[in-house]
Amino acid sequence: MENSGNHQDVIVPPVEGVAGGGTAYGWSETVARDPTLLKGTIDPTKVHSSELVHVWCMPSTANVGPQDMPRAFEPISLLAARNERESVQIAIRPKFSWAGSGIAGTVQVQCTDLCSTSGDRLVVGESLRMRRVVPVLGVPDALVPLEMPLTQLNLFPGETTAIWVSIDVPNAQPPGQYEGELIITATRDVTESTAQFLGKSERHQLYRELKNCLDVVEPIDGKSPDELVERVNSATSSLRRVLLSPPFSDLFSDNGLVDMMDEDAITNLSIRLKLNLTVWDFVLPATPSLPAVIGISDTVIEDRFGVEHGSSEWYEALDQHFKWLLEYKISPYFCRWGENMRVLTYTCPWPADHPKSDEYFSDPRLAAYAVPYSPVVSCGDTAKDYLQREVEILRTKNHWRKAYFYLWDEPLNIEHYEGIRNMAGDIHAYAPDARIMTTYYCGPSDSPLASNNFEAFLKVPEFLRPHTQIYCTSEWVIGNREDLAKDIIAEIQPENGEEWWTYVCMGPSDPHPNWHLGMRGTQHRAVMWRVWKEGGTGFLYWGANCYEKATAPSAEIRFRRGLPPGDGVLYYPGQVFSSSQEPVASLRLERLLSGLQDIEYFKLYASRFGRDESLHLLEKTGMYQGPERYTHEHMPIDVMRGEVFRTCRSENNV
Repeated sequence: MENSGNHQDVIVPPVEGVAGGGTAYGWSETVARDPTLLKGTIDPTKVHSSELVHVWCMPSTANVGPQDMPRAFEPISLLAARNERESVQIAIRPKFSWAGSGIAGTVQVQCTDLCSTSGDRLVVGESLRMRRVVPVLGVPDALVPLEMPLTQLNLFPGETTAIWVSIDVPNAQPPGQYEGELIITATRDVTESTAQFLGKSERHQLYRELKNCLDVVEPIDGKSPDELVERVNSATSSLRRVLLSPPFSDLFSDNGLVDMMDEDAITNLSIRLKLNLTVWDFVLPATPSLPAVIGISDTVIEDRFGVEHGSSEWYEALDQHFKWLLEYKISPYFCRWGENMRVLTYTCPWPADHPKSDEYFSDPRLAAYAVPYSPVVSCGDTAKDYLQREVEILRTKNHWRKAYFYLWDEPLNIEHYEGIRNMAGDIHAYAPDARIMTTYYCGPSDSPLASNNFEAFLKVPEFLRPHTQIYCTSEWVIGNREDLAKDIIAEIQPENGEEWWTYVCMGPSDPHPNWHLGMRGTQHRAVMWRVWKEGGTGFLYWGANCYEKATAPSAEIRFRRGLPPGDGVLYYPGQVFSSSQEPVASLRLERLLSGLQDIEYFKLYASRFGRDESLHLLEKTGMYQGPERYTHEHMPIDVMRGEVFRTCRSENNV
């Protein structure tokens, strides 16, 4: 049995959910035509690109793998509210090889502005972005930014390449029908012509790559042998990327010259994919209706980027991560774990009297923020003096209603629970209205609160009251019995300011909704559907960057041992894929965003017709009925969104 792709691709990745996850990897039973038979006989400047490549579109919930087979060529039609991001995928697969050096050929992909009949625009590079879908452990996950508005991609024999196209609709964008195009053109291979005539941006890219190598290996004083080896390996990877880049292709291949296609050639020979977007008058709220608080390990940042805790570079690194993650409508918090799962959490690394504090906490995109129980950076104050000063300042602010304290992760015994009660007592002594959040999946094991585990779990609010206001429970406990959610809610006292939030981590596992690598796209997105149906008012995820320790920004990403692949990792360092310092989002992070946006649609529908009708909408569209009964296809999502659009839009809308 043969496989037409790279030899590494024939290994089925050891990832939970792949076998039943709707992915397209694995073994090919079909015998494909040898794509090298016609090599050298095809001039892409004289042949229509549709003769050389398949192009088709796929929804954002599809996991498009290298062995995905072509589908019908159809125009793209999307619906988006204002202040919403909508995404789609473009898949490209070569029919033949027309180039050498191990590639099937090169294509240029160009995206135009989206324009309405009234002259309004969604501009490429501002509202429209393209990113290449890159496999991680053989599973499509990393979204690596591409040049806009024109980018060039190498295609490989027998492999499908996917491009993730995102459209961000601004708050004030006029509603209407917007149209644009994606233009795909097969070209000759990149050769010495580009090497001899490098533009400033290309030279700057090479300069950054080479400088990154130097920064990685210097200085070496005081470094351990293991760290030196890791730095050398990282520098080697960066140098290899430089040597394999287009400007040097003439030194390792015998390909002919290539020019950028002129406008006439693009017009006559290109594949033109129509993109239609309906923008309607609904505006997603600036502050997400459901707080989704996501942890970022500050120690991972310190180790990988070589920044010292409390240094100016450290503040800069945390600031970059915070601002980038806000774009995904989540409320980040930084964290570091102590003994027995005690955790120090904080959203702003600066103290409450610093101008940055108000900047962070007043940002309307932030739905909730964590206040540290003790100093984040050593300041000479005792923990209690620091806590009192922070709380007294923050309580005077309008944003105090967003504040919470997260003190302990998953307490297991009386000692842990007593620790929470003691710390909460300190906080409430200075701020009786402070919200304490506790994550848990069981009661204290050494002092059972009831005769069975679930009954003991249900008694935790009574046991912790009044030392916790946000009871955050694992979805793993509920399993597939949604009726248990009603039992949990019955123990919560919203009239006294109590809330019920949920979380996922290494559990629940397939087929339940979670964000593990290799699960279905709808499975990722359904995490938030589940929250809405069960009635939770907030959500927590323990980590977005919790990969194994590394001491170089470009070091290989390794998931933590003992955890399902992808657990605790929702984005990657940009330096792993290029010289860019901007983080690289995962497909799973994009689907988290889509799920949060879905909640705004549910909430709008519920405001018009009642919550029960919004739950009925989920069921009648076939979108979500329970943690083991949700759609595996994208169509029900479009049906749900279309129904909300049809019933909730203004009469004068498009």
